[in-house]
Amino acid sequence: MAEYTGYDSEAFQVAYDRVLAKWPADREALTIATPFGETRVNTCGPRDAPPLLLLPGGGGATSVSWYAQAAELARIRRVHAVDVPGAPGLSVPAGDRHPRTVADLTLWLDAVLDGLGAATADLGGHSYGGWTALHYALGAPARIRRLFLLDPTQCFAGFKTAYLLRALPMLLRPTPRRVRTFLEWETGTGAPPARAKPRAGESLDPDWLALQEAAAGFPAARPVTGARPAPDALRGVRARVLLLVAANSRTHDPREVAARARALLPRVEAAVLPDVSHHALPQAAPADLARHLTAFLAGP
Repeated sequence: MAEYTGYDSEAFQVAYDRVLAKWPADREALTIATPFGETRVNTCGPRDAPPLLLLPGGGGATSVSWYAQAAELARIRRVHAVDVPGAPGLSVPAGDRHPRTVADLTLWLDAVLDGLGAATADLGGHSYGGWTALHYALGAPARIRRLFLLDPTQCFAGFKTAYLLRALPMLLRPTPRRVRTFLEWETGTGAPPARAKPRAGESLDPDWLALQEAAAGFPAARPVTGARPAPDALRGVRARVLLLVAANSRTHDPREVAARARALLPRVEAAVLPDVSHHALPQAAPADLARHLTAFLAGP
């Protein structure tokens, strides 16, 4: 577990609510009982539309980070975005019980879908949420119709060493300043070094950034980690998959990620999104991101 560094739960709640207010007006907050405690689900869209389950990235990301895509996705789906038990958000773990293995994550997501009354669903995830989503598709293939992955980590390629070195101070002792400095470095939105050319096309929503800062020091459990899925397992995925990789990602090599996915997944559509970095997804994304997602979900 990360060292506790003066986390302010009231400030976190205020920042969370401010980002949640950017969701469509018909949003609802649901609580789903699972073996790992109560899971907070932020929901919007027609009640009779097919369900879409959204998983946030790691670190300070929460369900509300999908605010920029929620309205468009809710035109064709009943959107359910979850806060992961033991991670920043409003889910309430059952004592010290939280997911510790990939099997636990599968059990948790099974319980979430059961609580939503969804025998099957479309599934989407960003970053670490993409890793979780892919493992769930491998562990519970009968429950997933379509799967989309936004710049998923540790699925098709490893982390860049420079990224891990930059992240290390924030991971060892998270503070609001370290969180901001790291995110501004990865997204290229901070003050550029002398003679450096600013990266085009990106900005960070100040309310979203404030929420990431407020999550610094959140008393989070150690996240479930593990190796990349085995090539033979990936070749066996039968769901349709949309992979969207951030061209400016400093997390991994975006073209290696896309190439390996095309080589391993039998039914994948992969594209590299220009002018966006890893941590700018999904909130500060190219204008055509929603078009990619809705066309994929509504396709044959």
